[in-house]
Amino acid sequence: MALWWSTTSWWSTITSRQHNDSFSWQKRLPNWKKSLFSTHNQEADMASKIHTGRFFEDFKLNEVIQHATPRTITAGDCAMYLAFTGTRNPLHCSTPFAQSLGYTQMPVDDLLAFHIAFGKTVPDISVNAVANLGYADVRFLQPVFVGDTLTTTSTVIGLKQNSSGKNGVVWVRSTSVNQDQQPVLSWVRWVMVHKKNLDVPAPETVIPELPAYVEAQQLRLPEPFTAHHEISVATGGRYFWEDYAVGERLRHPSGLTLNDSDHTMATHLYQNNARLHFDAHLMQSTPQGQRLIYGGVVISACRALSFEGLENALSIAAINGGTHANPSYAGDTIYCMTEVLEQWALPHPQLGALRLRMIGLKNIPPDHVENIKTSQGYHPNVVLDLDITVLIPRKGN
Repeated sequence: MALWWSTTSWWSTITSRQHNDSFSWQKRLPNWKKSLFSTHNQEADMASKIHTGRFFEDFKLNEVIQHATPRTITAGDCAMYLAFTGTRNPLHCSTPFAQSLGYTQMPVDDLLAFHIAFGKTVPDISVNAVANLGYADVRFLQPVFVGDTLTTTSTVIGLKQNSSGKNGVVWVRSTSVNQDQQPVLSWVRWVMVHKKNLDVPAPETVIPELPAYVEAQQLRLPEPFTAHHEISVATGGRYFWEDYAVGERLRHPSGLTLNDSDHTMATHLYQNNARLHFDAHLMQSTPQGQRLIYGGVVISACRALSFEGLENALSIAAINGGTHANPSYAGDTIYCMTEVLEQWALPHPQLGALRLRMIGLKNIPPDHVENIKTSQGYHPNVVLDLDITVLIPRKGN
């Protein structure tokens, strides 16, 4: 998922200062001033203990990275996520409803679990990124519940230095497990990362082959799952799997304006520490001139807005890929429309799958946009083009 920003200007300033190591003038200082400078050097040595994240030349093919900060998910996390997004999916806000479907307890919202698991990877993978370029093969392997503790590891599966020699693309496959070491999420993403030492030779180019989408037979279905006729009472939705048609486009009517506190607190909730989302002073020197909203905030906003028309799409089974076509900033109002790409019958007799194209728009309602993308690129108000697969009950239960 492409994120369009450039950190070149401020990064060049920082690295040029770091490379100015000629201090021959020290020899002409009085002894007491030399002592002060020695103290300064000691402080600089101590500062080197600060973890500044990996640069492109630090990644090695097949390297396994164990990310820090395991996270136990609480009911407070779920409440905050509901407050930030306004999500109304009863599977994630009603324990009796979840239990009526066969769950032992109410599961954590799929995207909340993903954002938290993803946030673990940022300090090691993308804190020095030029851009987060894409996701693929995102699989929701089993439900996450309050009290579960998630830890994440990543394996480097691809490397390619860019022709400029100043940065390169890193592909990683990440897996998040619970406290019982059971995988709950897995995904691939690729990131363009700055080089710190431009003299380091380029690694061998390895570009992994990735699926266009997660196929129906690879989707993990909830076990057990028992649909019933009162689902529509809880969701308020009248339409089930059979009621949707390939090519159908749903223009969801509501909008959600994202302010500074919304996206800042949400991104803190996910423990994503990428500086471009928080440091306004830093971002003043970039072409954007202000902080960018974390793309996951936009994804969650669109998922919540798409509830009107997809009320019975109870869970996300996969994120197949997508693009953050244009940046989002505080004050933008997000709208959403959804197109049905495919309709899959599943082995479970009470569930079907819909592969959807979810389009996020800023500052323009969906009924005002026809051409999402042309040969010239995306419409300037398109901020998200996401390919997802959702699970939805079938009729007759």
